[in-house]
Amino acid sequence: MNIFQLTCFLTVAETLNFARTAERLHVTQPAVTQQIHSLEKELNTVLFRRTTRSVKITPEGLSFLDDARQMVLLADRAKRRFEEPQSKRFQVFSLGCGSTSLLNTLTPALEELRIQFPNLHPRIQTMPGPHLYRQLEEGDLDAVADLRVSTEKKTPLHYREIRQVPLVCLVPHSHPLANRDTLTETDLRKEKLVLLDPTVPQPNALRPTGQMLEDRPLADMYFCQTAEAVLALVIAGYGVAVFPDLFPDGDLPFARVPLSGPKPVSLGIYYRSVQGNEPLKFLLRILRPTHQDTLSPS
Repeated sequence: MNIFQLTCFLTVAETLNFARTAERLHVTQPAVTQQIHSLEKELNTVLFRRTTRSVKITPEGLSFLDDARQMVLLADRAKRRFEEPQSKRFQVFSLGCGSTSLLNTLTPALEELRIQFPNLHPRIQTMPGPHLYRQLEEGDLDAVADLRVSTEKKTPLHYREIRQVPLVCLVPHSHPLANRDTLTETDLRKEKLVLLDPTVPQPNALRPTGQMLEDRPLADMYFCQTAEAVLALVIAGYGVAVFPDLFPDGDLPFARVPLSGPKPVSLGIYYRSVQGNEPLKFLLRILRPTHQDTLSPS
């Protein structure tokens, strides 16, 4: 079934005349007849009753009218979309994020991208790191914004740092620690911890130290697969969490208290190549990177 067959069918249904249909479509009458016969064979039905004096549409033909109109309309719409002037075309820029909290850091840069590239359509995906890096390596993403993960595995991916992010302790507003100016790992020894699962790629600074885990029963630790799950359990009062301070200013459903001792973690952009990718080049430039390195995220 093709659009020309459907156009022939709709025109014959309107004119009830094969010769007039051929004239209107600028083809021969046998060509129209062949298209109708091919369509009837594919649909396994008779669409028109034809005699030497008249052409009548069958009940089956009437029931097919609406479907044929819709298919032709969709085809015309798709064709017009790609006939638009070049000024109305757009370029897709696919960006992955390890968690939704990282998007707050990228919003100003995305605004500058919009101004610099008016026809750019950013498509942002948030999912666990390993899936993002696999898509990046396969060319399905232009870049991934995430925390730097230490690993010895070689990779074709590059990493460019955006900034260093201090660690904070996330606690429910009702928790006694919420009013402290700063906290240390010692202050957390008796607290229940909400942690990322050890199998989830993460900076070493986010992994609990021996001091935090010393004499801590397994029942006092809650392991999560995503950052969003960690935040949900903290808000629900299951425990406290150590997390990069990537949160916007303003009212939050939890308190964040600066944590002294651990080093900040690196936030940056993973990418495979900037060749021929002007939006990515611009993004890396406006984010004011401090260094570039080759590093495997998985």
